[in-house]
Amino acid sequence: MTTADALDALPTPALILDEALMLRNVARLRGHLGSLGVALRPHLKTVKSVEAARRLLTDGNGPATVSTLKEAEAFSAAGVRDILYAVGIAPRKLGRVLALRSTGCDLGVVLDSPEQAAAVAEASRRAGDAVPALIEIDCDGHRSGLRPDDPAVIDIGRILEQGGATLRGVVTHAGESYGAVGSEALAAFAERERLAAVTAAAALRAAGLPCPVVSVGSTPTAHFARDLTGVTEVRAGVFALFDLVMAGIGVCSIDDIALSVLTTVIGHRRDRGWIIVDAGWMALSRDRGTAKQAVDQGYGVVCDVGGRVLGGLIVTEANQEHGIVAVRPGSAATLPELPVGTLLRILPNHACATAAQFDGYAVLPDGASQSIAHWPRFRGW
Repeated sequence: MTTADALDALPTPALILDEALMLRNVARLRGHLGSLGVALRPHLKTVKSVEAARRLLTDGNGPATVSTLKEAEAFSAAGVRDILYAVGIAPRKLGRVLALRSTGCDLGVVLDSPEQAAAVAEASRRAGDAVPALIEIDCDGHRSGLRPDDPAVIDIGRILEQGGATLRGVVTHAGESYGAVGSEALAAFAERERLAAVTAAAALRAAGLPCPVVSVGSTPTAHFARDLTGVTEVRAGVFALFDLVMAGIGVCSIDDIALSVLTTVIGHRRDRGWIIVDAGWMALSRDRGTAKQAVDQGYGVVCDVGGRVLGGLIVTEANQEHGIVAVRPGSAATLPELPVGTLLRILPNHACATAAQFDGYAVLPDGASQSIAHWPRFRGW
């Protein structure tokens, strides 16, 4: 059975994951970080799947990063015991954190304010469980965190250590690196990220506070870091699947993208140069992350059923359940004849956003078998 035959049995739209490509992507990043002597703590927010996570994690059980407590609970139930919840902790969620820790999961939290630190310390005292917390450091003005030289970093550390919690270290994320293009710009961003984290760590230690963990990470900086001195771990998530945004800034090539949406041609508007497919924004997401890049990929790049890019074709518009396939503006390509019923695959702008539209992956397995596997995903918070 060919790949096309196997995919032909699926309803559309469907979320397709190429396991061989995913494993190649994982090996690439592990190899790079291994050469720098730093551990990888994969971020599982992209895959949100136990089966996929087993292939990303060391021995399948951690360390791991998550972005929701739903993820932490699901992965912990599957045997992942070392988890960092890498979104600023809301005090009302500490009950769930403590409940999960009581099962034997070493779940750590992230914070950047004295108020959060006081809440974590109080919850720790009441439960008799010193919840480990990492202080978020702002390395680029992207969103949350404290500047490395902010006196509040020390204040927060003391609140945690003196109040009954545990100061585990510092954490930062170079979110603005997604706007950098090319190896030199990405390497510079990686050094900026590293320097912010190690500077904050040094300040904590100089104040007599512990800082065993120095955690940095984004997929772009993880791949282009040249020196990680002082860093203990790197976090990255979309590296396993990749997407058009990552290809657009030079982190990967289009051939590395392991995720696609299978769709069916359902009509034509030949007077307007359109091919209509059954994957709209409910399947592809509304993410237009490439819109500000040098090459705007619309709502996704169009491939044939085997995954070969059809030159010049993108999804130019997306309604709820209809996608409009057309020749990229400015392209000299001609619209191919794709009859109703033709299967196509769409490469996504943002793997996390597209995958979030589906309850599971249809997996093209690594190996000789062409049988499609199903890996469930989960959603929610």
